[in-house]
Amino acid sequence: MKPKIFIDGESGTTGLQIKQRLIQRRDLHLLSLPEEIKKDKTEKLKLYRQAEVVIFCLPDAASQEAWELAKEAGCKVIDASSAFRVHSEWVYGLAELGGGQREKIRQAQWVSNPGCYATGFLLAFAPLVRAGLVQSTELVTLQGISGYSGGGKRLIESYQSRPLAREGFNARPYALGLRHKHLLEMQRYAGLDHAPIFTPLVGNFAQGMLVSVPLFASQVQGASPLEAVIEVWRKAYAHEALVEVRAANEQADLEDGFFDPAELAGQKGAQLFVWGHKEQILLQARLDNLGKGASGACVQNLNLLLGQEERLGLD
Repeated sequence: MKPKIFIDGESGTTGLQIKQRLIQRRDLHLLSLPEEIKKDKTEKLKLYRQAEVVIFCLPDAASQEAWELAKEAGCKVIDASSAFRVHSEWVYGLAELGGGQREKIRQAQWVSNPGCYATGFLLAFAPLVRAGLVQSTELVTLQGISGYSGGGKRLIESYQSRPLAREGFNARPYALGLRHKHLLEMQRYAGLDHAPIFTPLVGNFAQGMLVSVPLFASQVQGASPLEAVIEVWRKAYAHEALVEVRAANEQADLEDGFFDPAELAGQKGAQLFVWGHKEQILLQARLDNLGKGASGACVQNLNLLLGQEERLGLD
């Protein structure tokens, strides 16, 4: 019998992409509610009880309410909001994090999908702390730029409805109060004593993301920091099909000296880069904010929960 899946919030940006990926699959049966009753808790509970896995694509507060229904129904849940990413009863849904995280996801009842910026940061930085290359006491800064699809329907409409008026908005900083909602998970799962300083920007492109972490060579153990970073990454991701480690200072990844944050738009994996010299280095992670960063990651976690090959349906 095909596993039954219900996407609660399928009309949102992330929910739509998840549905597009799952609707093509013959191994799953998607449940759905008519538009006029999609917020009816009684009707939702009926579908929760039918579903093997429910995917929350809801605002944080709505996800917390939906969890109460899910506990009553007894179904498994993947939550795409930031409501449960550091919650003790939920498993963090980044399989490549190491430390047996993939197996924890397979055995979980509740899986919290990671934030897109956090995914890039953790893929680049967490292995360095875990290997002792960077100390947990270091004070870390990072910058990220994402396509406007990361802001949901309202921001997408803002860019797409008046494109000429938006031509000057090539990179707009936000979250200037330095309290971005991804910081908690960044600190927790990187193993840092202090939350990083994070300055995000939204770019004038739909999908794509680049996360950059600058470090002084003195913050990295060893005489050759670039080589040490590459060695740790290659060991950490040697068997990870969705993470590609690029060579240090790889000029082939640049176009006339420039780096394209949207190069992986529409793709399922992430790429890691390290640039610099003997005194300073720059770690970078490039991914699709809705691919490896949101809907694609959710499909990967669904596959793990169902005991299937985790890349199924990601293309």
